[in-house]
Amino acid sequence: MKTAVVILNWNGRKLLEEFLPSVVAYSTEATIYVADNASTDDSVAYLTTQFPMVKIIQNERNGGYAQGYNDALQHLTEDIFVLLNSDVGVTPGWLPPVIAAFQENPELVAAQPKILDYKNKEYFEYAGAAGGYIDKLGYPYCRGRIFYTLEKDEGQYNDTVNIFWASGACLFIRRTAFWEAGALDAHFFAHQEEIDLCWRLHAKGGHIKYIGASHVFHLGGATLAVANPKKTFYNFRNTLLALVKNVKGASLWWLLFQRMILDGVAAFQFVFQGKIHHFVAVFKAHLSFYRLLPIFMKKRKIHATNFKYYRINNIVWRYFVQKKRTFSKGY
Repeated sequence: MKTAVVILNWNGRKLLEEFLPSVVAYSTEATIYVADNASTDDSVAYLTTQFPMVKIIQNERNGGYAQGYNDALQHLTEDIFVLLNSDVGVTPGWLPPVIAAFQENPELVAAQPKILDYKNKEYFEYAGAAGGYIDKLGYPYCRGRIFYTLEKDEGQYNDTVNIFWASGACLFIRRTAFWEAGALDAHFFAHQEEIDLCWRLHAKGGHIKYIGASHVFHLGGATLAVANPKKTFYNFRNTLLALVKNVKGASLWWLLFQRMILDGVAAFQFVFQGKIHHFVAVFKAHLSFYRLLPIFMKKRKIHATNFKYYRINNIVWRYFVQKKRTFSKGY
């Protein structure tokens, strides 16, 4: 089964210097590509001289994560794509357990490994941890990470289980399934586009798994740090867009109403914390959502399904009111 490890780069020479050597050393089973999103630094020149074994794909524009990968993958013919962030360090033997799972299960369309924190290697990392889920209102969470509570890796998630979404930081996906599901949605630009894609994969009957026999280390925040208001903007807006696109039936509007109330609460909490730029980001996210709503209503006609996408109704209630801070406490 041929595998392509594809790293999306935008002005990321320093990240390539730090993380690409591990990918080259420990990915001998795969062809390695760096897809450059129209960088203005010397990333491409650096790759050409220092990593001649790595194939370079030069995108004509910076379309963010979603469009960047859509552009880069369109001419690749490998059976499995591995969408790997440029700030991920891989480990010896990280590929075989996941590739074996695809070979053994034809219905497996996407997967992720265990994702640990590069800066604190004993703990799970925010973006994916041990596999992702969402609640009824669209809030994402992971085994090993609920909101900003990160668990220590003590082997509690060394299993293989079905999950709702696999992290875009290290996303394994069948080439055929990627295109049949409609690829990544470029309107998301960045953040939660993998959740939307996984939603569509499930709707088509595919299986998505977390495979704990493989692990990688993710720096996180290399493109947009948690403290960056743009991250707040994309996360709040894209959750609303994903709900509109994928939830079928009139119940959507009640879900959106509840979610927007909670968004408002979160926005004013930012004010109390002195994070005015994040308050503004939530406001802008809602304005952008309304501007894109006509487009997503058209997408809804194509993609919305009755597939049960959630395990729990309200993660906010369980986390903040019931104080259930880890996955094992009732998620």
